[in-house]
Amino acid sequence: MFLVDHNLTEEQKMLRELVRQIAEKKIKPFSSQMDEKEEFPAQIMKTLAQSDLFSLCIPTEYGGMGTGLMDLCIATEEISRVDGGVAASYAASFLGMFPILLFGTEEQKKKYLPSIASGEKLAAFALTEPEAGSDASAVKTTAKLKGDSYILNGTKHFITNGGDADVYTVIAATNKKRGARGMSAFIVEKGAEGFNFGKKEEKLGIRASSTGELIFDDVKVPAANLLGQKEGLGFIATMKTFDQSRPGVAAQAVGIAQGALEAATKYAHQRIQFDQPITSFQGIQWMLADMGTKIEAARCLVYSTASMVDRGLKSVGGASAAAKLFASDVAMEVTTDAVQIYGGYGYMKEYPVEKFMRDAKITQIYEGTNQIQKDIIALNLIKKYAK
Repeated sequence: MFLVDHNLTEEQKMLRELVRQIAEKKIKPFSSQMDEKEEFPAQIMKTLAQSDLFSLCIPTEYGGMGTGLMDLCIATEEISRVDGGVAASYAASFLGMFPILLFGTEEQKKKYLPSIASGEKLAAFALTEPEAGSDASAVKTTAKLKGDSYILNGTKHFITNGGDADVYTVIAATNKKRGARGMSAFIVEKGAEGFNFGKKEEKLGIRASSTGELIFDDVKVPAANLLGQKEGLGFIATMKTFDQSRPGVAAQAVGIAQGALEAATKYAHQRIQFDQPITSFQGIQWMLADMGTKIEAARCLVYSTASMVDRGLKSVGGASAAAKLFASDVAMEVTTDAVQIYGGYGYMKEYPVEKFMRDAKITQIYEGTNQIQKDIIALNLIKKYAK
């Protein structure tokens, strides 16, 4: 199927095949409808849960399968190959879960991880605000200790799974004077008094996923839900979470690009111009060659980074940023070329590649814009070599 043998285990090959079958049979027939109506894939999330796909990356003692990030990347890639929006909804639950897994107390892990692993509850990560996007330390949402509870006030926006998730990891300032070191993380459950949902965004792509506004109006959160039972963990929890989640965004980008390449190749072989399929023209052949090669390079970078995480290496921030940067740029380039191969038909909603192009764009933006990824990569290189 791919140009490169990625030396996956038999279990990982079986996982890929399972997710591909689910994507083809349970997601693809409804992809256009969900995109058009901006319909959250609730039933598909249940299907993924029934196949234990939410249990990836979660240790067995908390109800998970005890697999690693590589498995999550494989699953995310295969879902994205069919629908990037469904993949965003799926992967965003892991984004909300990772802070609990990485920094939660034993009690917090036992309370929340099993229901997330089973898919009974979806999770979400709430960091972004109108003035806190690329500058993650500029959070204005506050949390003040009052008795045995924290009182949260503020607004989050552009939150994937916002309104549909049940468990939210929320970053808020507990000590504004300390800047980034004064940020803390809280586990907030849907239904808490004063916790409401505002505007649902209408988006260019990944339209099946919900992107919403969270409003905290004197929301009372038990002190027991302070992540790690320690103030000041918010910023480091965010950065370490992104180290784990950015390879997932990169895998999403690879999957979107793969889907576009397959569609473009099939179309080019069927499209007749000058009495021959356009795949007979060197110009088209070279476009396909470049697309396939870049996708494989991106996939190798994603898998290598995921392997670093699974092996427990501590310094993965630079690699995660590089995987996200490269794979998302490849996705945007490949999907644009796929539209070009389709010609005028590629611009029409009747054909799949315009959606791949729309879905690809967000991978260059969320979980840190690609300009921020370049900053991270450069700082890692300077730290290593400029001594």
